Amino acid sequence: MILPLVHYPDPVLRRKGLPVRTFDAKLAQLAQDMRETMEKHEGVGLAAQQIGEALQFAVVDIRDCERESGMTIAGQAVDPEEHMPLYLVNATVNGTKAKETGTEGCLSFPGLRCEVSRSRRVAVKTHGLDGQPFEFEATGLLAIAIQHEFDHLQGKLFIDSLPPKERDLIRGELAEFEAAYAAKRA
Repeated sequence: MILPLVHYPDPVLRRKGLPVRTFDAKLAQLAQDMRETMEKHEGVGLAAQQIGEALQFAVVDIRDCERESGMTIAGQAVDPEEHMPLYLVNATVNGTKAKETGTEGCLSFPGLRCEVSRSRRVAVKTHGLDGQPFEFEATGLLAIAIQHEFDHLQGKLFIDSLPPKERDLIRGELAEFEAAYAAKRA
């Protein structure tokens, strides 16, 4: 089922997600609904906050993307596409100090694109939909998407990573999102 997206500045986007405690059919259905919603809107990731649920749960899928991605499990390089969609459940993500800057968008900010600096490589500890722990490292677009979605799970938005000067450049777009949100709530 396609779920409605939450747009900035809805307060749920700023909420840190609660841990997932139950790995059951309800979680599996949420995973399927979020994947379908992400695909419908042509995203590469979707966090629970973006559908109005403050949970430590996100989906990432970089299949068919032109940007390269790398994935290593237990020190062995694997094809990341074989592990998609990738679900992040109660994840921890640690990035390297080496950064790269690239253009990012967000389904909660339709049409907005910004240059964001992210770690080039991340180490991820997460759980699968079955509750089993899963660890891996990621690079390229996969690393970027994971960091973007993990930030959502912490109540952080990609605009928060912008330097003040860059944030000033999008002030008008943010005001438009805020006005649309206020009009919708009125």
